[in-house]
Amino acid sequence: MRKLLVAGVVLAVVTIGCGAHEDAPEHPVTPRTASGSLEQLARTAGCRPDLQTDAAELRQATCGAGRERYVLATFATDRGQAEWLDAADDYGGTYLVGRKWVAVGEDRVVTRLRGRLGGTVERADGGHAGHH
Repeated sequence: MRKLLVAGVVLAVVTIGCGAHEDAPEHPVTPRTASGSLEQLARTAGCRPDLQTDAAELRQATCGAGRERYVLATFATDRGQAEWLDAADDYGGTYLVGRKWVAVGEDRVVTRLRGRLGGTVERADGGHAGHH
C-alpha cells in the first residue's frame, strides 16, 4: 500500500510539475525546521491544504495551484517516512524533508518552501544515481 501512496504522490507531482526548469538561488537564511501536524505545516507554508490521504500512518494534501502546486505529507513515524523516501527515490523528483514530513514539488517551489519550513532539499533521479 505504501508503494501505491508514494506512486500517487510522485505521479501527482510529475503531472503538475511539467513546466520549464528554472534554477532558483538557494535561500540565504533557512529557518529552523518546522514541525507539527499537516495543518500546522500548511499554515506555516502559507497554504490551504486539500487533503488527499488521511490515514493513521500518512496524511497527504496538495497545496497551491498550477506551477506552484506541491504535495505535503506527514508521517506517524520516522521509519514510515524513511520507507516512503526510499520508495520515492525510484520516481525521482525534488523533496523538502523535515522530521516526519516531506514536501514534493518543482525545484523552485521546494526552494521557496524551504525559506518557510526549513528542512533539507533532496533530489532523486529516478533510481539512476540516488540522492545528490
